[in-house]
Amino acid sequence: MAGAPVSADVVARGEYLTKAADCTACHTVPGSNEPFAGGVVFKLPFGTIYSSNITADDATGIGSWSDDDFVRAVREGVRKDGQHLYPAFPYTSYTQLSRSDVLAIKAYLFSLPKIAQADRPNDLSFPYSQRWLMGFWNAAFFKSQRFAPDPAQSAQWNSGKYLAIALGHCGECHTPRNAGFGLEHSNALAGEELQGWRAYNITSDKQHGIGAWSDDDIASYLHTGHADGRGSAAGPMAEVVENSLRFLDDADTKALVAYLRAVPAREGSMPITIDASAAPAMASNAAAPGNGEAGSTGQHLFEGACASCHQWDGKGRQTPYASLLGSRGVNDVHGANVTQIILHGEDLRAQGPNIFMPGFGKTYSDTEVAALANYVIGHFGGKQGDVTPYEVGRLRKGM
Repeated sequence: MAGAPVSADVVARGEYLTKAADCTACHTVPGSNEPFAGGVVFKLPFGTIYSSNITADDATGIGSWSDDDFVRAVREGVRKDGQHLYPAFPYTSYTQLSRSDVLAIKAYLFSLPKIAQADRPNDLSFPYSQRWLMGFWNAAFFKSQRFAPDPAQSAQWNSGKYLAIALGHCGECHTPRNAGFGLEHSNALAGEELQGWRAYNITSDKQHGIGAWSDDDIASYLHTGHADGRGSAAGPMAEVVENSLRFLDDADTKALVAYLRAVPAREGSMPITIDASAAPAMASNAAAPGNGEAGSTGQHLFEGACASCHQWDGKGRQTPYASLLGSRGVNDVHGANVTQIILHGEDLRAQGPNIFMPGFGKTYSDTEVAALANYVIGHFGGKQGDVTPYEVGRLRKGM
């Protein structure tokens, strides 16, 4: 990696690596003053998993773990007591990390205050509650291996791949999973839906991925959570920007961009075609919709709650983060991310001022949210949305 050279103080290097690996997102409850004490909720098709305490507390954390214990857990998915970890913890990606990087992360975690907080038991249905079965899962879907640079590629490309595939574990969200919840490596980074959010296609496909994005577009999105004409990060991706990507130095960001540029183009199973000049939005101005639109329920809801910030022409008011034209969210007919944002809002802390949007889940019914989501997709994406009240209800419950 270009950032945090090996010669750096091990704790300082570990802090940089911990941020690059986005450990905060999974091990710190949002808004909590207890970093890395665990308890973050992961709702999966087969039940709920709670992240563990990874502070140096001896009784409830990992304070008694040796270097070898920690390395085995991170790279092999096996705890100190020999029990298997579930792949909600991305050891399937971390397996490629170097031992020195893993131990630098441990040094940083052990430099922080110890927090006594017992792990919350998982709530998984049978047979997924049986950890010993993970041995069979690992045999089918996990390969223990370290990152090996490709001599045919540049040092920058190799650094970017290490960041994306091992440390940043982008594939854990952006790569489709098979029926056994294993990663479909043949379709790497082509997009997936997890916990009700779409992690979009980030291959070099020019129509469905980020192949048409400029280097500056990608770098801006990684650092700030926004790229003009491409959209703004929300949900889990906003957390990645806030907790991880904005802290990468310029060399590492450029390396990550270089690698993503070279990822083979794949359409993915949920392709999204972008219309950055949707006719209804083009016929509108900032203050009023085009005359051809009927006064639907969705339009009335948008007028009352959304138009003052996003504007009828989708260009956004006061901040470019409020722009809607060209974003994949409003071009996705299934509307998962649009629905999530309407329900729960967004609070993005990246470079620059914090970006806040209130949620309307307590204000609008499932039917109203569906109507609003479909209106946004139609007006700003030029497509017929298929969001249903049932789907809104599912997402409202975090399913």
